[in-house]
Amino acid sequence: MAIYRMLQGAAFAPEDVERLTAVYEAALLALRLSNRTDPVTEIVAKRIIEIAQTGMRDPAMICAAALKEIGHHP
Repeated sequence: MAIYRMLQGAAFAPEDVERLTAVYEAALLALRLSNRTDPVTEIVAKRIIEIAQTGMRDPAMICAAALKEIGHHP
């Protein structure tokens, strides 16, 4: 899974990794992406990590911001 690989080199606490993984799964569900090899999954993971690095901690807000930035409008 793209997010696991990317989080390995990032400076996040274990609870942050768990939260961001859940955000990633929620975002993929919203995008209806079940194929984890789809290149879009990597874009989603990058955006989630970048948003979290700004200090945002709320999972719902991180997910919404990532989806908005990649052009998904529910």
